[in-house]
Amino acid sequence: MTRSTVIPPLWESVLAVVAHPADGSFGLGAILDAFITEGARVQVLCLTHGQAWALDVAPGDLAALRGAALTSAADVLGATRAKLRVKPDGALSEVDQTRLTAQVVAAAESVGAEGLLVFDPAGVTGHLDHVAATAAALLAAETLNLPVLGWTIPETVAAQLNREFGASFTGHRDEDIDLRVTVDRTRQRLASRAQSSPGLPGSIVRRRLELLADTESLRWLRPPDPETSGAAGTTDSAGS
Repeated sequence: MTRSTVIPPLWESVLAVVAHPADGSFGLGAILDAFITEGARVQVLCLTHGQAWALDVAPGDLAALRGAALTSAADVLGATRAKLRVKPDGALSEVDQTRLTAQVVAAAESVGAEGLLVFDPAGVTGHLDHVAATAAALLAAETLNLPVLGWTIPETVAAQLNREFGASFTGHRDEDIDLRVTVDRTRQRLASRAQSSPGLPGSIVRRRLELLADTESLRWLRPPDPETSGAAGTTDSAGS
């Protein structure tokens, strides 16, 4: 059995924890927009500047560029705030986890987050920075006793992308997906334009959005308290 929904959990405040500036738009953009549409306040905590994507750009210029891009994308999505941290892109797993966790805790407390949104623990795309960001968020959630939702993609979509692009996506079977959220990708696509990332026709990002259509998948990495789980806005549905 899977769980089916047209809206995300009804949290008043959400903290999304990501590794790179583009993760908040290309990855979580449509889900963030769904939360915002339901009236949630959203903050995006980004742990790196995404330095590794453009080695020919001076560090200071890159910081300004990616910071501006993240802010622009957050503005389009309607996120209340976006925070960018200067951690090493491509080596986030080497940063002291206690420090990363403390930053997530501080960000969550500053907005009174009722839940955290992250990438699936395997990282979805296979990037180790995603794994490290999610690990820190899960530790922070334990400290604050908060539920955590992990963004994932169906196993069939991951396999298709890997075949077509030689990528390293990881997904989950239908029975392992807890929530399916019907999304409108209009704002996500606009936010993606604020990022200097390849969302062009023929790109792996564009292909992923085509395969996912208007549905995003989430898993409970840290389930909510059973006494308050009725706020999730879900209805039971048989898995395919």
